[in-house]
Amino acid sequence: MVINQDLSLYKNPTGFRGKPGWFVQIWWLIQSTLFEWSPQFLYGWRRFLLRCFGAKIGKGVVIRPSVKMTYPWKVSIGDYSWIGDEVVLYSLGEIEIGSNVVISQRSYICTGSHDYAKKEFPIYAKKITIEEGCWLATDVFVAPGVLIEKGTVVGARSSVFKDLKAFSVYAGSPAKLLKKRNIE
Repeated sequence: MVINQDLSLYKNPTGFRGKPGWFVQIWWLIQSTLFEWSPQFLYGWRRFLLRCFGAKIGKGVVIRPSVKMTYPWKVSIGDYSWIGDEVVLYSLGEIEIGSNVVISQRSYICTGSHDYAKKEFPIYAKKITIEEGCWLATDVFVAPGVLIEKGTVVGARSSVFKDLKAFSVYAGSPAKLLKKRNIE
């Protein structure tokens, strides 16, 4: 029998989390209590908690209490952006979200994966950038290393594996260009 991966060889890279393990555990405890249990309208409270853990959060940002953020110290969100219900910001790597961005419910922004071609199945992270004025509709998946340029719309249930050009509308899995976005 050929074994294509041996997980006994797996190791997290040194400093991968960006903070000590105890700090990560405190964040996860705060996220699952004070953050998640906060009433819907307490956006300022959730911004405060995220800033306490190193996130760069702009003014007027709307973050729902059901949002999950792995490592907030690797996340920046520009002014007046909205992060919807049950969005996952899987921030093993950096996530940079511009101003006036909408990431709709159940979307998954995924900066990390594994190299399946290596026996030790090493983990890696690549930055995701979503520039200003974008809208990711419901249940959009964004893969590690992707750049979504300003003003772009990504249709519901789409999967984004490659960079998307500015002021365009994409949809599908994988996401394909449908048309240019014209804003009045």
